[in-house]
Amino acid sequence: MDRAQKSEMVEWIGNIFDENAVVLFGNGGLTVSEFENLRGELRSAGANVRVVKNRLAKIAVSGKPSEKLSDLFSGPTAIAFSEDPVAAAKAVKNFAKGNDKLTILGGAMGEEILDDKGVEALAAMPSREELLASIVVAITSSASSIAGAIGAPASNIAGILEALENREAA
Repeated sequence: MDRAQKSEMVEWIGNIFDENAVVLFGNGGLTVSEFENLRGELRSAGANVRVVKNRLAKIAVSGKPSEKLSDLFSGPTAIAFSEDPVAAAKAVKNFAKGNDKLTILGGAMGEEILDDKGVEALAAMPSREELLASIVVAITSSASSIAGAIGAPASNIAGILEALENREAA
């Protein structure tokens, strides 16, 4: 890798940390097929993965809020990233359940730095699609309950009038 390629890589890594939620994990001991399985799971979740050179990653995060993660770049390290803050964390955590060779080191979400427990807590949150679906359900159920509340007084009055009519007839 020549100097220009290294410069491009540093810029690319810096942009990844600026624009995405990032999960750092140690991938020591993963076979090529296991790593490809992880890559496939991440893609299906809307996330990506890249093995990075530790020295270049440290340069890329220097002077940024994610600089605190530079200590984690040692040994075989990879980054999983996605625009959806939950997607990468959830996919890496699910893969780590079935493979003890993968260790979650930490992550970053904007200016927020996460340790391994923080990444696991992030993975437990609902995804963006799940949140949007719950918002839609809340809005539609609210609209139907409002319509029911508006229609209820009229039906109550009709019931009262019917009861009075029955009482007079009796």
